[in-house]
Formats: sequence, C-alpha cells, structure tokens
Amino acid sequence: MRKIVLFLMFLPFLINAQELDATVSVNFEQLPTQVKDQVRNFESAISDYLNNTQFTEDTWEWDKITCHFNIFFTSGSATSYSAQVVITSQRSVEGSQKKSLMLNIMDPIWNFTYEDGQSMYFKQSDFDPFLSFLDFYAYLIIGFDSDSYDPLGGNPWFSKALELTARGASSQSKQGWEYKSSSYNKRALVDDLMNANYQQFREDYFDYHFNGLDLYAKDKKTAQANIVKLINDLNQRRGQINPRSVLLRVFFNAKAGEIVDYLKDYPDKSIFETLIRIDTANTTKYREAMEGK
Repeated sequence: MRKIVLFLMFLPFLINAQELDATVSVNFEQLPTQVKDQVRNFESAISDYLNNTQFTEDTWEWDKITCHFNIFFTSGSATSYSAQVVITSQRSVEGSQKKSLMLNIMDPIWNFTYEDGQSMYFKQSDFDPFLSFLDFYAYLIIGFDSDSYDPLGGNPWFSKALELTARGASSQSKQGWEYKSSSYNKRALVDDLMNANYQQFREDYFDYHFNGLDLYAKDKKTAQANIVKLINDLNQRRGQINPRSVLLRVFFNAKAGEIVDYLKDYPDKSIFETLIRIDTANTTKYREAMEGK
C-alpha cells in the first residue's frame, strides 16, 4: 500500500514497471463453433498485454493494482468480433485484510478486429478499436486508484482516457466511443471526471479512502465522518450536478454495499435517508441499513 511503500523509491530493483495485476476470463459460448478456434489464445493475449504493458510514463512505485476483465463474446465472424466486458478493480485497505472495490463497470459495446497471434503493442498516439479499449480501462483503473491516494491524482490518466474517447468518436469504429445519454457511456464518464463541477466530489473521494477507509481501524469516528462528508457534500450539490451522472452511477455501483458496511452502526441513521435521495438505485440496501437489518 502507498502509505507503507514509499521506501521503494530507494530500492529501484524492487519497483514495478507495470501497473496492473490483471486477471482475464473469456466466455465464448455465443460464438459459432468454427469461430471459437480463431480466438483460442484470446484470453492469454489480453492478459499478457494488460500485465506486461507500462501505461504510465514514469516508473510505477506502488503495488500493482488488482483488476479483472470478464469478457463475453456476443458475435464473431472471420476477424470481426463484438463483446461485452465487466471491468472491476480493487484497492487494499490500510490496517485491514479487506479490499475496497474501486470499479465495477459493465461496458456493453466492444467492436473490434482480432487475428490469432497478431502483434499487440502499446501506442499512445494511435487509436485502435481493439487495444484502445484496453488502454482506456487501464487508464481508468490507474486514475481511480491514484485519486484515492492523492487529491485529483488521477488527472493525468483521466486526461489520456478522454483523448482516447475523442479519437474513437472520430474514427470509423465510433460506436461505444461517442457521447450518448445512457446509463453507461465512456465519454460521459471521463467528461464528468474532468468537469470542475465534480472536483469537490473527487476531493471527497480521496478523503473517503485515505482518511476514511484507511483510517477506520485506528480512528473509527473520524473515518466515518469523512465517509459521511462525501455523502453530505453530494446532497448539498444536487442542484449543481447531473442527477444522472455516469460518474456517480459508477461510484455507487462499486461503493453502495461498502458504504452500508462502514456506516451500519453510525449513530445518525438519517444518513441513509440522504443516500436514498442521491442514489435511488440502491434504496433497498439503504432502507435495510436504516432499519438495522
């Protein structure tokens, strides 16, 4: 964890060049039998790319970020494929054996071409429907992890993710990259992340993790106060931010259960009423917590 790993900067032989510790799983069930053989090495190819690529320009001084790409092929013929992907990432919690779920995203659109054995090289300046999709989520994973250790620390990686969406939207493979009003959209997510209206939320996101979850084992009262601050600040800014924000939806998809877990014995149960106002999708969780279930 970053709070105890700073000494590694003096031990360069221990420093990781790559940022991700990615597990990849692939479901081929919807592919025709004759096509399945063409993607027999797909899982290992994706895993090798994610785990052996250095996505940041500087040497990564921290623990690798645990993440999972669960890929479901929806169609395929010749070298053209479509898939849906569930992307999750986790972060260790200081003073605990617990892991904090940072991302839990289901992206329904990944259209790409792939040939078994093709070369896979990381190129920041190019857009490729296949590799750029993986790069985008690598940047998101690194960005959210960085935001949790340093206020707005994810900006460099969110900026790169935004650049990718712009290139994708102007490419011939723009589906899934252009801005659309929907429950999940890559461009809408990074637009929110770089929007000044959500700067306070991102600063609270840092406190939620660094001075909330990480402090919980040592100072529960202060930790809960910092978790509650994020909730109250969101409630106070309801008129200034989009209630359908993709960023907030992504946050609560990952964090609703965790928030309940850390605040289940919080003395002021009205905090769950506030959560219901700002996150109606998880009303059942918050009502059960409010009722002590």
